[in-house]
Amino acid sequence: MQQAKRKRFKLDLRELHALCEANYARLLRLFPDYETSNSREFVVGSAKVRLDVVERCRYTTIFHLHQQQAEARWLGRLRVEVRAYHDAGMLEVGMFQSHRQVAARYNYPNEQMFQQDEKSQQNRFLADWLQHCLQNGLSSQTLPVPGA
Repeated sequence: MQQAKRKRFKLDLRELHALCEANYARLLRLFPDYETSNSREFVVGSAKVRLDVVERCRYTTIFHLHQQQAEARWLGRLRVEVRAYHDAGMLEVGMFQSHRQVAARYNYPNEQMFQQDEKSQQNRFLADWLQHCLQNGLSSQTLPVPGA
């Protein structure tokens, strides 16, 4: 019997870049005054969401995204670190639920049991989560109107 050849995993950079660009736009809609404010809070259902600026540099900003007090059956506590690349207009996940960085691609199987496209999956989840916040979030703060 011949072993079936495994199809080699290829990362779709075009798709990943489009996703990171869309996530950048979503984050800026949720936190338009990130340059002058260090945090933004709002609620989504029973969850309290907090976006914190951790580090500002000329071309990048690092944010921590936290979700707490959510129903345990949907994430419970979410912790994500993202990096915004302002010159490229992109936002990518740096760390997700832990203090480890995830590589763009993995051989499978691997010791940590990461999927081959673990980083892409995390960025897709971030897209869904940011969109959910945009559609369902309620803020007690008055947001500045862009261009006003």
